[in-house]
Amino acid sequence: MIAEVLAVGTELLLGQIQDTNSSWIGEQLALAGIDCLYQAKVGDNLPRIVEALAAALERSDAVVVCGGLGPTQDDLTRDAIAVLLGVPLVRDDAIATKIAAMFASRGRAMPANNLRQADVPEGCSTIAQQPGTAPGLLCPVGDTGKVIFAVPGVPYEMREMVSGTVIPELASRAGLSSVILSRTLRTWGQSESGLAEMLDDHMTSLDHSGEATLAFLASGIEGIKVRVTAKSSSEALAVSVLDAQELLLRGLLDELVFGLDDTTMEAAVCELLAARRLTLALAESVTGGMIASRYSAVAGASSVFRGGVVAYQPDVKRSLLGVPDGPVVTAEAACAMATGVARLLGADVGLATTGVAGPDDAEGVAIGTVFIGLCLGGTVEAVEVRLPGDRERVRWYGTISASDLLRRRLSRLQ
Repeated sequence: MIAEVLAVGTELLLGQIQDTNSSWIGEQLALAGIDCLYQAKVGDNLPRIVEALAAALERSDAVVVCGGLGPTQDDLTRDAIAVLLGVPLVRDDAIATKIAAMFASRGRAMPANNLRQADVPEGCSTIAQQPGTAPGLLCPVGDTGKVIFAVPGVPYEMREMVSGTVIPELASRAGLSSVILSRTLRTWGQSESGLAEMLDDHMTSLDHSGEATLAFLASGIEGIKVRVTAKSSSEALAVSVLDAQELLLRGLLDELVFGLDDTTMEAAVCELLAARRLTLALAESVTGGMIASRYSAVAGASSVFRGGVVAYQPDVKRSLLGVPDGPVVTAEAACAMATGVARLLGADVGLATTGVAGPDDAEGVAIGTVFIGLCLGGTVEAVEVRLPGDRERVRWYGTISASDLLRRRLSRLQ
């Protein structure tokens, strides 16, 4: 079974929107054991979409088309499939009723052009999952045994359809009986090449045993992901392989690992705080509230996160947080900010950032210099980090670096 992904939308070609959908679909195909040898993009032009579909079907058994299922004149995927198959579009009354009900449930009148979304190429069927107004399509290509799937470009709608129908249907068509599972270890504090060097002997061992495979996924400020994949005859066997590999990798990588799969750095810290019955307060200068924003995004963070102070100007640092007179981009200022915010907000732990993000040096301190202050368990410390990149990257890396310092210190508490 060879599958291909075709993303539809002129905005993708112009770079106005990043095509993350194709990457995600490709990953799901790989995890299911289905080869994806090609991915392509095409603009909102009927002849070119038809041409792209025909080319894809020449070299692949299945095509997953993403986008172009909306209600407007430039949403042409369903029309292109109908042209390719040489069939008319037929109005699906049940889908039309469902779309109208969606609008009614929101207290809105349905524009007439939304009925276009209920038009289905003759001989094709709609995908059962339909979280939005655009139904997905499952379209057999004559008697060739090939198939076209069409899913919306809205990520959450696309993902529900791909997970619920596309992948199971392709696995069934391919006759796949084995189970492929993956687990991702989230790391921070080491480069991709550094991780590869640390795991070189283990990867060589896996190459010989075939028990599992490892892959490194660089994810910017979210760190490096180490994904381990196992293929077995049953889910239980695959899980047992992943359990063994996780244990071994944690031993090799130690505190570089902060979580699994979708766990964020902040979620990991909140879990550690909760386990130790501690609360956290933040004092931010260079990061300007970015750390607080990430903590408040964690479900249940209110049990451990007291709040934060964005103390951007020196006089605010002094009046609110007790920073002494003198330079404010220093280790001493960071320590004072961490101590001051813990006292001000009645928290057990204070975490602070002060630094220089650019575009110019400040107080004789170079761009990219960030001091992280931490008040924890009666100990106050400051760590200086030198961060690369432009203003935005320095602020983001400062955000994650501060939480990683807190995570490591909390992990060492008894």
